[in-house]
Amino acid sequence: MSDMVTTNKLSEMTGYRKEAIRMKVKKGVWIKQQHYLKAPDGKLIFIVEMIHQWMRGE
Repeated sequence: MSDMVTTNKLSEMTGYRKEAIRMKVKKGVWIKQQHYLKAPDGKLIFIVEMIHQWMRGE
């Protein structure tokens, strides 16, 4: 399974601010079940490989 990380960790890994990450989710740039999941407690969990693919334009 791909590595999954929280918003804070994704921010550290990519250089995107946490606010920018949340806006990509809100605006639908990153797609639920493809780029991220929503945990039962409501926390966003990001799929690292899919985010990297998006960043490479794939």
